[in-house]
Amino acid sequence: MANQVSAKEFLELAISLPIIDVRSPAEWALGHIPGSFNIPLFSNEERAIVGTRYKKAGKEFAVEKGLEIVGPKMLDFVRQAKKIAKNKELLVHCWRGGMRSGSMAWLFEMAGLTATTLVGGYKAYRNYIRNEFDQEAKLIVLGGSTGSGKTDILKELEKSGEQFLDIEGIANHKGSAFGTIGQEPQPTNEQFENNLAHAWLAFDRTKHIWVEDESRNLGINGIPDPLFKQMRSAKLWRITVHKDARIKRLVKEYAHVDDALLVDSIHKIEKKLGGLLTKQCLDAIQEKSYDFVADITLDYYDKGYRFGNSKRDSKSIIDLEIDRDDPEKTALFLLDKIRDEKNKDLISRNEIENR
Repeated sequence: MANQVSAKEFLELAISLPIIDVRSPAEWALGHIPGSFNIPLFSNEERAIVGTRYKKAGKEFAVEKGLEIVGPKMLDFVRQAKKIAKNKELLVHCWRGGMRSGSMAWLFEMAGLTATTLVGGYKAYRNYIRNEFDQEAKLIVLGGSTGSGKTDILKELEKSGEQFLDIEGIANHKGSAFGTIGQEPQPTNEQFENNLAHAWLAFDRTKHIWVEDESRNLGINGIPDPLFKQMRSAKLWRITVHKDARIKRLVKEYAHVDDALLVDSIHKIEKKLGGLLTKQCLDAIQEKSYDFVADITLDYYDKGYRFGNSKRDSKSIIDLEIDRDDPEKTALFLLDKIRDEKNKDLISRNEIENR
């Protein structure tokens, strides 16, 4: 019988061993453990057939139908698994950790492989990662109005050895009505959470983790509530960059894309822009006056950003004025400020302890 482990142990083993997900292709497409391979015991149609047989005739007849379907495919399953296995070892899971993963693990072991299964299956994995977002971390939130270059600054921080949870990168969305332009298709929300957890679990939570100040939703993806609550309660380092520099950045970023995409994005915020400004923006796109479009849309997004920040505790916000759009220089500046802040906190604690 295959070895069975908890979700935590399963993911620890997955650092060095491949995962085989034996659920149907549709289940896998909706959400899967990042990096896993899909060797479905049943196709989508076959799973529906077996499920219907189970409901109408009971488990025994459903198992017989399953064996009838799987029998001719067993050799192919083994061949696929042997190509994937590392030193003849692999991990296997299904939805609940029941018959599908148990049967496939048995087959793999009969073929000379060592298989470890996940207790509770993918469902247990999902419960585990949700609970992990509840675990307290030392978050630092970098904020600033649209066009401030926050993502580039955070990537520079990451290059210097800092931990950066790239939520926008994981969501394939930049967090605005223009957020999907130039991006790959967004993952399902379930897969977004899985990919987010994959990054989250790799961090050392005794050290700082940088995140960008985000709204709860990025397109079709939503930040899990426990993580979002931590982001909203963490200290916000808010940078201010001159509007002219932000306009220049946005024009550089979006002027090369298909104008039709810009038009679609303007229509997404048409109600809030109002008829006149919408028409002016659409006319400006047609005339290639992208700086005008950036100027108008920045006014709209700046208002929204100020409103979002008004819900934060003002004592948790540290404002920093940046003289020019230079992500590398700003990253170094932030690191110096963080060190200064740490030293102040240390001095304060020592003073309290010595009273």
